[in-house]
Amino acid sequence: MIEMWREAALENAATWVAWGGLAIGIVFGFTVQRTNFCTMGSISDIMSFGDWRRFRSWLLAAGVAIIGVAVIEPMGIVDTGYSIYTSPTLQWGGHVLGGLLFGIGMVFAGGCVSKNLARAGGGDLRSLVVLGVIGIAGYMTIGGLFGPARVAVTAPLSADLSALGADNQRIDTLLATLTGLGAATARIVTVAVIAGAIVVWSFWDRSFRSSANHVLAGVVIGLCVLAGWVLTGMTFDDFADNPQVQSLSYVRPAGDTVDYLMRFTAYDAASFTVVTLIGALVGAFLSAITNRSFAFATFSDSTDTLRNMGGAILMGIGGVTGLGCTIGQSVTGFSTLALGSLITFIAIVVGGVIGMKAMEALA
Repeated sequence: MIEMWREAALENAATWVAWGGLAIGIVFGFTVQRTNFCTMGSISDIMSFGDWRRFRSWLLAAGVAIIGVAVIEPMGIVDTGYSIYTSPTLQWGGHVLGGLLFGIGMVFAGGCVSKNLARAGGGDLRSLVVLGVIGIAGYMTIGGLFGPARVAVTAPLSADLSALGADNQRIDTLLATLTGLGAATARIVTVAVIAGAIVVWSFWDRSFRSSANHVLAGVVIGLCVLAGWVLTGMTFDDFADNPQVQSLSYVRPAGDTVDYLMRFTAYDAASFTVVTLIGALVGAFLSAITNRSFAFATFSDSTDTLRNMGGAILMGIGGVTGLGCTIGQSVTGFSTLALGSLITFIAIVVGGVIGMKAMEALA
């Protein structure tokens, strides 16, 4: 059955990726806007009110995605070894630095990329500008003006895990390598411990369990990431229209979308990154329209403008340096059990706390 679907998908991979990615993006954007899912807000809630519900929702999304990938990968639906996350070269310096910069930046910009997508879909023109700046800064960090500095700083701060006998940086692989456990056993143990701990911890709190909004956000966003893996895994082929295995992420895709809009005629079809970002905007717009919250907004003054632009630049640089954002690394990357994704996740949270403290000092 799986091979039959794969053959059908490969026959017209571009169409499957375009419409499937658009649908996934719409569900994601609608969910973020409707449930007020916000990773920066989750850190703010903890520091200001001691409210952990949005943070538990963020972690639950990662837990759902981890469990989902653990189910579909042995079925042959996707091989996350072809993704950017599982290389045996652990760029720990980039993960730490990128995560910190992204975490600080999302505070200054009033939210991470996904939150700005939700706001832009709801009519916030500030967020639309922020998204454009994130995309430009991200591209400048990949191979543009900031690229040489990124490589010079982060390249020496890496570790080759193949020296330990590991052919990737997945936590289950490292466990198997260090303990002698079989690969399948190590995978089951790792998923059970990490995903199990996340789910138990999330639902341990009564206020979270009783909040359908927060539970729904975590589950749906985790399933959106899983759907992305399924779609790109089923359409993946080195010689087909989809040569990449990936799922939701929004820093580089912001730049991809800007590039696509500027050079539309140079592309045969929109990529997964572009259609999921556009889909998120559409989904947020549909949510805002249907709940009557759509309203135009713009920068209040020059200080507000500079703060948001500075935050956007930091997110663009940090998202590329750390190979992802609060969704791209903390949920999508972490779903592969990549050690680098966990490091970036932690660094983003620490950066968010630093950003909050800086904002308090500047107030």
